[in-house]
Amino acid sequence: MRTWHHRPVTANLQQPALILWDIDHTLLAIDGVSRELYEIAFAEVVEQPLHKMAEMSGRTEQAIVIETLDLNGVSNPESKLDDFYEALAKAADQLRTRMHTVGRQLPGAVEALAALTDRGAVQTVVTGNIRPLAEAKLEIFDLSEYLDLEIGGYGSEADTRPPLIRQAWQRTQRKYGRTFESDRIAVIGDTHRDVAGAREVGVRAIGVATGNSTADELIAAHADTVLLDLADTEAVLRAIYH
Repeated sequence: MRTWHHRPVTANLQQPALILWDIDHTLLAIDGVSRELYEIAFAEVVEQPLHKMAEMSGRTEQAIVIETLDLNGVSNPESKLDDFYEALAKAADQLRTRMHTVGRQLPGAVEALAALTDRGAVQTVVTGNIRPLAEAKLEIFDLSEYLDLEIGGYGSEADTRPPLIRQAWQRTQRKYGRTFESDRIAVIGDTHRDVAGAREVGVRAIGVATGNSTADELIAAHADTVLLDLADTEAVLRAIYH
């Protein structure tokens, strides 16, 4: 049994559902490469070595870049965001082989994505990554075919998670021409920030304890369900179609 915690709710999430996936430490892991990406981008934009990195777990690229530039004494960091995003995108292309070598799909990720596709769910991402980096990671690990990346929420668009969730929700409704009620939407992620973002917006929150947040921390953040991992596809489906 892979379900650590399940909070009873009255809503019934019928299909078709909208599933908003986090990427890093939820669907895949590329341990160590994130700093390398920043080192390359920082050197290109600032023309000096990166010394200090902001905390990354569960945060958006916008927040991470601004704080990282500030920590390294770069003035007016907001003015360098676009250049930094462009440099990050180039670094992602440069490090594709590296990401493939050291990274991995997390257990059950592709099976969960495939099963939800079979159920008719609309699936996309709400991620701290900028879109080119998100696309690169998902393509490298053969996960992008299950996801509609046009409607995702990406880390260049806000400094916190809730606006990204709302953005993806709105994009989905515009593209698919129908309303998705909040009880038919689930955010799946590995950090307390994913859970808190979902709770703030008023959609379902499913925590997966495969990242830096423990199962207890995800429960404390008021996740509707906490899974130890995605390895049990039926447990994932039960968490969504309860």
